Amino acid sequence: MSEGLLALFRKTGALLDGHFILRSGLHSRQYFQCALLLQYTDVAARVCGMLADQLRGCDCDTVISPALGGIIVGQEVGRALGKRHIFVEKEAGGLVLRRGFKIDKGERFIVAEDVVTRGGRVQETIDIVRAHGGIVSAVGVIVDRSDQDKPDFGCPFVSLIEMNVETFEADKLPADLAKIPAIKPGSL
Repeated sequence: MSEGLLALFRKTGALLDGHFILRSGLHSRQYFQCALLLQYTDVAARVCGMLADQLRGCDCDTVISPALGGIIVGQEVGRALGKRHIFVEKEAGGLVLRRGFKIDKGERFIVAEDVVTRGGRVQETIDIVRAHGGIVSAVGVIVDRSDQDKPDFGCPFVSLIEMNVETFEADKLPADLAKIPAIKPGSL
């Protein structure tokens, strides 16, 4: 499955090569721009349907995702599971629950996201669910690039692709990468 999905990333131009500054602040030679993959609604339905299949055994009332990258993933996973989908979004530097979305005490959630490197936005989403009395049953992502630093979300964590993509601290860039101008992919 991973090889076919990786080929789909390449075919849609969603796997980029260059010098990127990730949301985590780390630098990388490769970047997964899932929006380029998910812009094709048939591909989004198929890929997120595969993720939903891996999450089907998890007890879930609702799917939640961090905006912006996780919204399409969460919507399509929710559709495939026949569940409601809500999202959290940025406000004053952190994620918040807005737009009248409600989390009921004891409501069970799957957190859906496009890509995880360190898992900060997923963890923020989990913290919001728990702060409102909800329960997180699982986390599902299309791409897990955390390698051996796999985050512990305190629940099952599944992905369609696990990819070891080297990342570097800003002050520890290899010489070849330091010569390439860095791009913040969210601004592409």
